[in-house]
Parts: sequence; structure tokens; C-alpha cells
Amino acid sequence: QVQLVESGGGLVQPGGSTRLSCAFFGSAFSRYTMGWYRQVPGKQRELVAQITSDGRTNYADSVKGRSTISRVNAKNTVNLQMNSLKPEDTAVYYCNANWVVGGTLTYWGQGTQVTVSS
Repeated sequence: QVQLVESGGGLVQPGGSTRLSCAFFGSAFSRYTMGWYRQVPGKQRELVAQITSDGRTNYADSVKGRSTISRVNAKNTVNLQMNSLKPEDTAVYYCNANWVVGGTLTYWGQGTQVTVSS
């Protein structure tokens, strides 16, 4: 009974910024590793950034240095701030929650479109 709902995104000019938010509806949010993935037609879904339950972060090389993932456990939210956007950042961005127990619990949001274009 975990549901993820993304918000934010939209049309942004090259060099601009955007902030994506993900609301986690359910229990034990603080136990999950949260991540942002993106996908374009004809390509595999790729990891953009992730943050563990204790705050450790990882970023794709393509966004490292211009993106920041953060979480507020008391609010059950995870955010992705992206700056210096490029046309190649255009994609549908998905929020992900992952928890390895015995098997793996994985949940996905519905996705939100980010389009970088003049």
C-alpha cells in the first residue's frame, strides 16, 4: 500500500532550473532508499539520483554537480533540484522507492514530464 506521486516539471529553457517533488503515501518512508529515474522513448530507464535511508547520495555522471537530491523524512517527501538544464535532460522523470528486505520492495510513481527547449 505504497503510492508515489510526483509533482513539478514542465517546460524549461536551456540553462534553466526545475524542482521535482515526490510524495510518499504509506508507512516506513524512512526505511526506503528513494530515487529519481528518467526515460525517453526508445531508451532504457536510467538512474538520475538516489538517496538512502541515512542520507547517502549517488548521482549519474551526466547530472553530477548540477543536481541535488534531498529528503525530508518527517514530511515523507523526496526532492530533485536540477540546474543548468540541457536539451538532453528532456525525459519523463519517475520517483522510485526501494527496500531490500528478503526480496525487494519497489514502487514507482506515475512520472512527470520535463522538457528543456527554447
